[in-house]
Amino acid sequence: MRENCPDKLYHVPVLLKESVDGMNISKDGIYVDLTFGGGGHSREILRRLGTNGHLFGFDQDEDAEKNVPNDKRFTFVRSNFRYLKNFLRYYGVDYVDGILGDLGISSHHLDDAGRGFSFRFNGELDMRMNQKATLTATDIINNYDVNKLANIFSTYGELRNSMQLAQTIERSRNAHPIRTINEFLEILTPILRKEHEKKELAKVFQALRIEVNQELQALQEMLLSACNVLKPGGRLVIITYHSLEDRLVKNVMKTGNVEGKEVKDFFGNAKSPYKTVNNKVILPNEEEIARNPRSRSAKLRIAEKKV
Repeated sequence: MRENCPDKLYHVPVLLKESVDGMNISKDGIYVDLTFGGGGHSREILRRLGTNGHLFGFDQDEDAEKNVPNDKRFTFVRSNFRYLKNFLRYYGVDYVDGILGDLGISSHHLDDAGRGFSFRFNGELDMRMNQKATLTATDIINNYDVNKLANIFSTYGELRNSMQLAQTIERSRNAHPIRTINEFLEILTPILRKEHEKKELAKVFQALRIEVNQELQALQEMLLSACNVLKPGGRLVIITYHSLEDRLVKNVMKTGNVEGKEVKDFFGNAKSPYKTVNNKVILPNEEEIARNPRSRSAKLRIAEKKV
């Protein structure tokens, strides 16, 4: 018998009520939770669905499957959300009424030393969301050339000292391979600004995680697929945590493309498949931030597919 106790593994999702409210749920609708995780969003969506409604939950992490509810209205898809359209078609679904995505890394991943997502613990430099994938952070650190490594830190971590970081790593790995988080920290700490050490380490780890999991490429593919599978009037609800992903989401909701290029019709009117529901981005309140400090960087954007 499956033990459904996600609260032991995952905290309450960020902006739970605001995001599910934003989906404008119809009792008989079909919905998608792109980032199932501990199932917090999914449980709330299911609570609002009627007997004829249905929810698809996507997650590529095998740990998430432990939290699947015993509910005939729910279908778990163990896959990256970049394959949204393909799997909906597999299940005979052409269009859905709403799509929700919480793009933040869960506390479950950060607190699991064996997964290598956090610099708070020693362990292997892994960082794979899908543990069946082959590329790890160790592979990147030890095998990418210095220019490619610097580009990752600059592009995905927005670090100004990206080349210095890459060259320091290169010198160290030439002496011996870098395998563990503690070894990695010993190499980086001397060149980080003491007053910004944790912030810069977080950016380094973010950059590696994004590269390992191809997060921005997957996000772009999902956003474009979402537009194709949403019904007219359907809602796209996305929670972002850093500027790189937020920019992509904002661009798609505003213009329909990831570049943010405005397309106009014959009469010069801006064309976009969406209209924004919240003109101002929705942020967590002080109470939520106090409960979960990582929510401080969260931004909720909601758009509706035009009829």
